Amino acid sequence: MVKKTKFNRNVSAMWATGIFLVLLMLQIFCTSTGNREFPPNTLSAAEKAAGWKLLFDGETFTGWRGIGRKTVPRDQWVIENGMIKNRNREDVSRQADGRPPQGGDLMTVATFENFELKFDWKISPGGNSGVKYNVSEKLSASRGSPYSALGFEYQVIDDVNFKEPLTPLQQTGALYDLVPPQDKLLKPVGQFNRSRIVFTGNHGEHRLNGKKLLEFELGSAKMDSAMAAGKFRDIPGFAAKKKGHIVLQDHGDEVFYRNIKILVSIQDKIR
Repeated sequence: MVKKTKFNRNVSAMWATGIFLVLLMLQIFCTSTGNREFPPNTLSAAEKAAGWKLLFDGETFTGWRGIGRKTVPRDQWVIENGMIKNRNREDVSRQADGRPPQGGDLMTVATFENFELKFDWKISPGGNSGVKYNVSEKLSASRGSPYSALGFEYQVIDDVNFKEPLTPLQQTGALYDLVPPQDKLLKPVGQFNRSRIVFTGNHGEHRLNGKKLLEFELGSAKMDSAMAAGKFRDIPGFAAKKKGHIVLQDHGDEVFYRNIKILVSIQDKIR
């Protein structure tokens, strides 16, 4: 049997300490890499490899226009510090008769059918907005204002300070008027939230700050029941799957959007 000396014990202790430090450094590196925040309105290497695309470059409205318009409604929408800002109705210029200009939803020029959408947003106190998808410009124009989109809506709103009580179907993250959100992790007003929409085939999901809030299936008994009970029940084709626009809603309240990114499904890419 080999007798351990003081020297052997010191060497063993040094090795153990060294291994511990190496493992600790690896853990710190992996954690910091996994949580790394990239500059706004950019794609990480992993996102690029996966096929994600930016819908907003942080500087211009390239790829966007007003619904029912050929250009962006600049009274309602501006770019400020790398964010798309919907201006407060009090800051929007008035028409000759003193009324504000007609609604000005902002939509993508391109249309998408099967995709995942990511976006960051923050809302003003008491504010209301939303991100709509599965939007037909023709259907929207036939049912009310040509400048206001009809489609599925990821609700963006100040749940706490809104001027009226909100039902679950009207709260942040809801599929507006159809499916309520569950177990939200909502950041305070004035801070950015990170949202995600999944819409592939007949399946849809809404997520908020890394947590799934809801899911639905077009054509299911549950979804058909929700449609029959909701405000869109008398609009033919509202819930039909479409190759539609992505829309930022102009509700007259200050709201900011950034990091708007889309991943189009492989099936759509090869069509």
